[in-house]
Amino acid sequence: MEYSAAIKKLPRTYLPEGFEVRDWSSLEPFFTELAARPLDSAGALQQWLLDVSEVESVVSEDACWRQIKMTCDTENTSLEEAFNFFMMEIQPKLQPYSDLLNRKLVDSPFTNELDQAKYFTYLRNVRKNIDLFREANIPLQAELNVEAQQFGMIAGKMTVEVNGQEYTLQQAAKFLEDPDRTLREEVYRKINDRRLADKGALNTLYSTLLAKRHQVALNAGFTNYRDFRFAELGRFDYDKDACYQFHEAVKLHVMPLVNQIYETKKKKLGLDTLRPWDVEAEPAGVKPLRPFSTGEELVEKTIECFDGLRPFFGDCLRTMKQMGHLDLESRKGKAPGGYNCPLAESGAPFIFMNAAGQLDDVTTMVHEGGHAIHSFLSHGLELNGFKEYPTEIAEVASMSMELFSMNHWNVFFDNKEELTRAKEQQLERVITIFPWIATIDKFQHWIYEHPRHTEEERASVWVDILTEFTSPVLDFSGLDHYRNYSWQRQLHLFEVPFYYIEYGIAQLGAIGLWQQYKKDPSEAVKNYLAALSLGGTRTLPDLFAAAGLEFDFSPGHISGLMGFVKDELDALAQVA
Repeated sequence: MEYSAAIKKLPRTYLPEGFEVRDWSSLEPFFTELAARPLDSAGALQQWLLDVSEVESVVSEDACWRQIKMTCDTENTSLEEAFNFFMMEIQPKLQPYSDLLNRKLVDSPFTNELDQAKYFTYLRNVRKNIDLFREANIPLQAELNVEAQQFGMIAGKMTVEVNGQEYTLQQAAKFLEDPDRTLREEVYRKINDRRLADKGALNTLYSTLLAKRHQVALNAGFTNYRDFRFAELGRFDYDKDACYQFHEAVKLHVMPLVNQIYETKKKKLGLDTLRPWDVEAEPAGVKPLRPFSTGEELVEKTIECFDGLRPFFGDCLRTMKQMGHLDLESRKGKAPGGYNCPLAESGAPFIFMNAAGQLDDVTTMVHEGGHAIHSFLSHGLELNGFKEYPTEIAEVASMSMELFSMNHWNVFFDNKEELTRAKEQQLERVITIFPWIATIDKFQHWIYEHPRHTEEERASVWVDILTEFTSPVLDFSGLDHYRNYSWQRQLHLFEVPFYYIEYGIAQLGAIGLWQQYKKDPSEAVKNYLAALSLGGTRTLPDLFAAAGLEFDFSPGHISGLMGFVKDELDALAQVA
């Protein structure tokens, strides 16, 4: 099958072509008409669904642009105000209408005449949203949408000075790769001291978010926010017990490999003890990997890399570049992190990240590029709701691209030794990310099961869980004051609660696809494209099956996949 990145903005047949979301009064007449329109035939229902989808796409894209612009420049108060206006003045008025339209759909006798296989997941989500909707939660959710963004505002201002020059924390992280151990420690402490300077503000913000999230859950009839959030995220195919099973599997089958990686690192560096500022370092005389210098170079090299995999992949990034849908380099006043934001009407998504010239930035770029490809592949689906795919398969799209793309990383590293080192570091990261995923996920389970905990209890439980998933090879002595608050660097805790176990589930899927790729690259890419093209029109296990994968995160399955990665890592070590 041929795929094209010549993406087209969705044609408008219901809203006026020049319509823009400015205020609620301009939007309301369309929702009023949709709510009142008679659905007296199957054809009328189909047209109504298309018109609802069109309005959803336009409103969604407007909200996305407001968030994109704000995160690109957190110091511009007018951009913050525009985002807040949408969340506080428009979104709360939309929600009752969304519920009304959802009920209109499920109550229509013609809904039973829809293709049930095609509409199953869509209607399941609609019914889930009806079950969760509560008028009392509208103002709370509006406040949460605004307040969660305060994390980016606080973190965006964080800088440190190194050798007389100011750096964002993302830029300063490159010094943790420096051969000079004294400099590494100095920068490590500066970064963490800077984070600690805002520990009070971040703790207060988090406590505020927790209290409101707990009330949202109570209002919806749940005993805790964890259970509410699992329902809200549409986790129909696994539960909290599966998450606990994942945590235990990480301890059993991943931690021993992490210990080996750090023992090897300690030996390579010739150290008696491995400290946290040593983890990213290279031995004396070995230069840190610097795969690119500028955001422009990162884009061009990633396009070339993607072309080598499949020209369609490179074309997706070319289209985004032409449309100005990329903001890649770290700078002061920019929110932390990275994301791919789908744009429902125009189709080509937006990639945001904080590149500083490191290998991690290449990984982030190809990761977000995988998300972007997913956006392109699902754009042509009939309804906006069909494009709302599970986050777990979304992360398979991105994490698989991290592994697929390694075969073409020679565009970043023309030196064979550096290319091998880059692949080794990537595979080490595939393994070492699992304990952090388990730590963040297990912490959130405790947080929301104990909503009235104190800040002291929060710090204590965090350290207990962190210790549980920290390699004993790493020496953190004298650094407890940093570790107590190290959870505060994780954006997801503030902005997208419980969105983290997905990375673990998806990493397993990505490793499975990479196994396929090692045997037959074209077949693996074909499976990848087939699964992502389905958007959200299938259940999560069915999407995994479409990619030729098992939806399984049992200890035995994890053990087998970890063994495969370890074998690949050992093979690279022999090449080196």
